[in-house]
Amino acid sequence: MSARGRLQWAALVPLLAVVVLAATWAHHEHPAVLAGIAAALVGAVLAAVHHAEVVAHKVGEPYGSLILAIAVTVIEVGLIIMLMASGGDGASTYARDTVFAAVMITFNGIVGLSLLVGAAKHHLVSFNASGAGSALGTVVALATVTLILPSFTSSAPGGEYTTFQLGFAAVASLVLYGAFVFTQTVRHRFFFLPVTSDQYGRATGVIDEEGGEHADPPSRREALLSLALLVTSLVAVVGLAKLLSPAIEHGVAAAGLPYTVVGVVIALLVLAPESIAAVRNAARDRVQTSLNLAYGSAMASIGLTIPAIAVATLWIPGDLWLGLNETQVVLFAVSVVVAILSVVQGRAKTLQGVVHLVLLAAFVVVSVQP
Repeated sequence: MSARGRLQWAALVPLLAVVVLAATWAHHEHPAVLAGIAAALVGAVLAAVHHAEVVAHKVGEPYGSLILAIAVTVIEVGLIIMLMASGGDGASTYARDTVFAAVMITFNGIVGLSLLVGAAKHHLVSFNASGAGSALGTVVALATVTLILPSFTSSAPGGEYTTFQLGFAAVASLVLYGAFVFTQTVRHRFFFLPVTSDQYGRATGVIDEEGGEHADPPSRREALLSLALLVTSLVAVVGLAKLLSPAIEHGVAAAGLPYTVVGVVIALLVLAPESIAAVRNAARDRVQTSLNLAYGSAMASIGLTIPAIAVATLWIPGDLWLGLNETQVVLFAVSVVVAILSVVQGRAKTLQGVVHLVLLAAFVVVSVQP
């Protein structure tokens, strides 16, 4: 598709999604109407990520990965809040299940696909271990504070936090996320740029994504237009998700699946375009950008979602269960160990990609059949 065709498609879809949202707001129970809402929702998600990429191209890397991660997280937060507000038997664990699913999909799915595709095409893939390692460490700290500790505290029942503990977790999440963003974009931007390598996969230098080997960045007018369409797409996504959320819950219940599957469906939906972008970068031997996208999305999914959910609990009734169960804790711990072993050398083979993807498959299996 030509650049003009992509622009026309990406400009039209958000507007159509808003029209569908307005037209179906009052009546959306018929299966055909729900199918149209689902199509509009998918289109709006893809359009949102496209416009985020345009804005990202204007500002350069690693700012681009940051914008994409934040855009996807805004979508995720909107979906979670809408599902929580709609009630249901699984409302208290939607936030936990969705955030954990996002972490597992980014840790093992996006990273695994990127390493597999990149290494299959280029024999070895290289990246900056300092940048990837600092991102990984931040995600692990965020997950521990927000998802692991609630399973072991005793001031509130089960996997809940007290109001004070939840407030601390929200503030700590913002502090950690803010500190990483400062490191990635200001203090140590060099560590998050794609690298060049020798025949043994050892990094030999960096490639500044603002350099001349890529297409010229969009004009200021095009970037501002994409920013406006990005906001429009996000509004449409949140609204359409509210209309579709009862159908998602009913579909999962009708299939006899656990409510945790709803969180997996949400995470798969919002991270699908992000996954495509990461794999495309890996195929171009830009695995560092793929890792920026993967770990940045995991980080934003926790560091921005948990504070937003903490604020939302002020008006959304019901409990908020954040603590992972035993199976989830084991899967997360193994995923962390494998991720550390994957990034510590700054280069990877197809084997690492396969290992990550098997862990993702294990997560899906135990989600569908605990």
